[in-house]
Amino acid sequence: MKIGIVCYPTFGGSGVLATELGKALAQQGHHVHFITYQQPVRLNGFIPNIYYHEVQVPTYPLFDYPPYETALASTMVDVIKNNDLDLLHVHYAIPHASAAYMAKRILEQEGKHIPVITTLHGTDITLVGKDKTYAPVVAFSINESDAITAVSQNLREETYRTFNIKKEISVIYNFVDVARFSRKPIDAFKKVIAPNGERILLHASNFRQVKRVQDVVSIFNEIRKEIPAKLLFVGDGPERQMAEELSRNLGTCDDTRFVGKQDQMEDILAIADLFLLTSEYESFGLAALEAMAAGVPVVSTDAGGLGEINIAGETGYLSHVGDIAQMTKQSLAILKDDATLAGFKSRAAAHARQYDIATIVPQYEALYEQFLTK
Repeated sequence: MKIGIVCYPTFGGSGVLATELGKALAQQGHHVHFITYQQPVRLNGFIPNIYYHEVQVPTYPLFDYPPYETALASTMVDVIKNNDLDLLHVHYAIPHASAAYMAKRILEQEGKHIPVITTLHGTDITLVGKDKTYAPVVAFSINESDAITAVSQNLREETYRTFNIKKEISVIYNFVDVARFSRKPIDAFKKVIAPNGERILLHASNFRQVKRVQDVVSIFNEIRKEIPAKLLFVGDGPERQMAEELSRNLGTCDDTRFVGKQDQMEDILAIADLFLLTSEYESFGLAALEAMAAGVPVVSTDAGGLGEINIAGETGYLSHVGDIAQMTKQSLAILKDDATLAGFKSRAAAHARQYDIATIVPQYEALYEQFLTK
């Protein structure tokens, strides 16, 4: 198959999933064409059967805001025609689904039919999509898609509650390459972070307000009162400065490292003992799944789809949003005893195998085939 993938190229879950999906499809012999405004962060190194097409957005004095959606639709048309693509798979509704609809209609007038599959990821529905400025276009473009998928049951239900969607939404869960994350820790790396064998806690995100990263700092502050521990923050974003300031105010800064955006998460997760995810909402929680694949238990909120992957008492624990005391108690219950921690690590790794890339990617291939045989 010749497949066009449209996504945001950043560290967010939708871009990560789209890129990893494309790489997996290419390894199966499909030709995958990424269409976006810059090379996806997970698309590193040469991979046969993968092509990247940059969306160029010209600037003119007439426009206060460059018309990215129009440029994207035009680029889709160009890539589809010149490479004879079989279908488009767009990730994140805004503006990809609406741009795909425009490209589809242009191509229909030229005698070419291109199926469009839209995958919903979370904030395109729960946050941006609810804005009255965008809602009518979001609902229309989703309904005009040939197929719709969501990354969790929670997101599927939320989409039906939010919009008048007339088509079936299939759930195809996010996935993880278990083999990639099944790594032994690099001892030298671990000793640099925790020279005296301290427990290592980890949080990774885009540091947006919805992630509540200051809660992570507060939980860590309480944990340090009970056991020796270190905290790693991976990622960057608007709330990082506030988290750093709170860390200084609470006196945890000497035991906390903000390491910024990192590509090799598998090496970092390999040395971690616990992953903290304090979000107000997660449609799925891909970062939590990657942690589990590395054998790292997760203490998270029960928001959104997190309860679908984080099994309380097995892979970690769940708590209400903002309940710092409860999340501290749960973290200590995992970390205080070596045998208990080992049990959680083992069960987390075993559970993640249900979402292995080898299990989930064929579900997308089967979906594609439905539209290529029509």
